[in-house]
Amino acid sequence: MPPKEGVKTENNDHINLKVAGQDVSVVQLKIKRNTPLSKRMKAYSQTQCQSDAA
Repeated sequence: MPPKEGVKTENNDHINLKVAGQDVSVVQLKIKRNTPLSKRMKAYSQTQCQSDAA
C-alpha cells in the first residue's frame, strides 16, 4: 500500500539534528546514520569558529 499524500514516511538513512547555540542561533544538520557524531561535531565547531572570525 503506497503512503498517503502529506504523510511522512520514515527514512532511516539519515538523522536530522537541530543544534542551538548560546547566541540563540539554530542550525539544522542532516547526517548519515553511519557517520560518527564526533566527526560531525568537529566539523561544526570548525565552521562556527571560522564564521565568528569573519
